[in-house]
Amino acid sequence: MVSAGMNRREAVAELLAADPEALVVTGLGSPAYDVHAAGDADRNYYLWGAMGGAALMGFGLAQAQPEKRVMVVTGDGEMLMAFGALATIAISDVRNLDIIVLDNGHYGETGMQMSHTGRGVDLAAMASAAGFAETGVLTEQSEVAGLCARLAEPAKGPRLFVLKVKAEPLPRSLPSRDATYIKNRFRAHLGLAPN
Repeated sequence: MVSAGMNRREAVAELLAADPEALVVTGLGSPAYDVHAAGDADRNYYLWGAMGGAALMGFGLAQAQPEKRVMVVTGDGEMLMAFGALATIAISDVRNLDIIVLDNGHYGETGMQMSHTGRGVDLAAMASAAGFAETGVLTEQSEVAGLCARLAEPAKGPRLFVLKVKAEPLPRSLPSRDATYIKNRFRAHLGLAPN
């Protein structure tokens, strides 16, 4: 099923290229494939089987690495599982966390059933109500460049942006599924010893 919206892979590639130093945490499924397709890198932490965990993983990383920018790239289905994460993150004072939600209005990994966002739930409005410093919804590919410029500016707190993307199956670009390898190369990127 192809719907209106932007090309998620192009949008993700543009966001990652705009800040090649950001630490990136992906949600499972399509967000991981899209980040990997943009170029595998040691700064990428791919989550496999941690549905609903990307935002909080990014939050913990942002707290542990306050001098680095952290970008979470996740999907609408995963963010719908993590409403509590929005509240927890919103009441913090992290100023280096940006959550990018790729919203196709469907559960892409389980058969393209319509998700709650496809029925009108507004994740950006929910994040704003929780207290995020900045939120927004983008519907056109041409808006991504402006978002890149906004993300380059200092933040007053956590930020969340929803990108309305096409509900379309794209070829999978699979990162390693070896969790120990992913963890250790990410730690090495941060100058930390493997454990």
